[in-house]
Amino acid sequence: MSIIVKFIMKKLKYNVCVIGCGPAGFAAAMRSYDFGNHVCIIEGNNVGGAGIADGALSSKTMWELSKDFAMANRIDRGYRASNISVDYEKVRDNVFSAVREKEYQIRSQIETFSKKEGTTKSLTLFEGWAKFTKEKTVIVTQHDGEVVEIEADDFIIASGSHPRKHPMFEMDGERIISSDHVLKLKKFPREILIIGAGVVGCEFATIFAEFGESKVHLLDSQERVIPFEDDDVSDYAGKMLEDVGVHIYHKATLRSIKKYEQHIDVTLEYKDGHTEVISVETILVSIGRVPSVKKLGLDNIGVSLTTRGLLETNENCKVADNIYAAGDISGHNALVNVAEMEGRFAAKAIENKIKFPLRYRNMSTIMFFNPEISAIGLNEKECQEEKIAYKVVFYKHALVSRAIAMRDTSGFFKIIVSDEENPKVLGMRAAGPQSAASIMYIATLMDHDTSLGEIMKTVHPHPSMTEGIQECIRILLGKSIFKAEAFPQYVSFKSWKPS
Repeated sequence: MSIIVKFIMKKLKYNVCVIGCGPAGFAAAMRSYDFGNHVCIIEGNNVGGAGIADGALSSKTMWELSKDFAMANRIDRGYRASNISVDYEKVRDNVFSAVREKEYQIRSQIETFSKKEGTTKSLTLFEGWAKFTKEKTVIVTQHDGEVVEIEADDFIIASGSHPRKHPMFEMDGERIISSDHVLKLKKFPREILIIGAGVVGCEFATIFAEFGESKVHLLDSQERVIPFEDDDVSDYAGKMLEDVGVHIYHKATLRSIKKYEQHIDVTLEYKDGHTEVISVETILVSIGRVPSVKKLGLDNIGVSLTTRGLLETNENCKVADNIYAAGDISGHNALVNVAEMEGRFAAKAIENKIKFPLRYRNMSTIMFFNPEISAIGLNEKECQEEKIAYKVVFYKHALVSRAIAMRDTSGFFKIIVSDEENPKVLGMRAAGPQSAASIMYIATLMDHDTSLGEIMKTVHPHPSMTEGIQECIRILLGKSIFKAEAFPQYVSFKSWKPS
């Protein structure tokens, strides 16, 4: 006698299905909910995505802790703390606590708006991996083994990205790691080599150097770190890294590594032809991120990827008839604020509620170095590439009363404006205390296309960091209190026009 077991798959229907519960996915789901939809969210990894775990929140929590520890160790402020020590496991537990705090805020909100009898809109979270099987349909293999078929009118793909692998060797997650493995370390490495001197690489170099338990090596294939920025900003960032003890290997590439039981030998090759061998305990690979798309089954719905492995979207975040994409998968700047903006925009596009197009130019960013560097708008390199005439002022915090009071004058403001009768702000870079808050002041002015003359009407409180911005604007208009001629070591001004 044979027994036939018939597998019955649960089939569910939603208005909108969001694949990914990172910054883009959660923002998209909430905006879709606002429009009165029954929304399902599918997440195969961590709720909150790389915006929380192994990404923005976790690394910035580590940065804050390292900054506090370095401050406590200072002996130049009239007081001295003794017997200060740091334990990696306790630091890690503190970071995990921050990650869980934000993750469970997201979970609590999803549960608050879960589907109940009589509700006209809802949120439902499925924890598992989604795969398209046909148009408007995905199969979700949940972590508990249950398989669910979900049909939806529209889909928003927000599957995020993951660290790029190094082409020369595999990451074992213990001695050769990516940002995904930092919180899996059991102790501070005795010596760590960070491969890649972009923003993330420099941030981790800062963190490990500030804790003071690791000798930090930073491999930079270029002449300067963060090479996309202007040379003066890149040089400043490099100097600040060196000041906290980071050894930077400029214009060098990796030739080979050889693992031993207690250490790893690394052979570096320089552009001038010479080589150098160093010994480290841990290697952290930080050479960018790649889209997470392999498990989606996009071939089943006729959606192809670009040569960079991304989903190509139009101005409304649309990929195909009922498919939208947001966040890292769409190929724009891999930033939480960009992902959230795109996720919300995709939800509005589904409802035909678009009032204004997406704007990427004035996205503000923070680079968590020592000190932090914030940026918005164009830099000089970009202005010159686009042949935009400009004027620029570089103003050091040594002249800002609030910075003097804080005994922290290493930072600066750099403001670029158009060279015309009624100049407008084109971009700004700021380093030092409260740089992010200072950037947001300028961001608002840029979004409203405010001229320098209008900006001058604002009276800033004293003492405040933004008084430095006020003086920058005055210098650009020839009305400053402190003059560049008197303080050439602190203030510089120049203009540029296309030849």
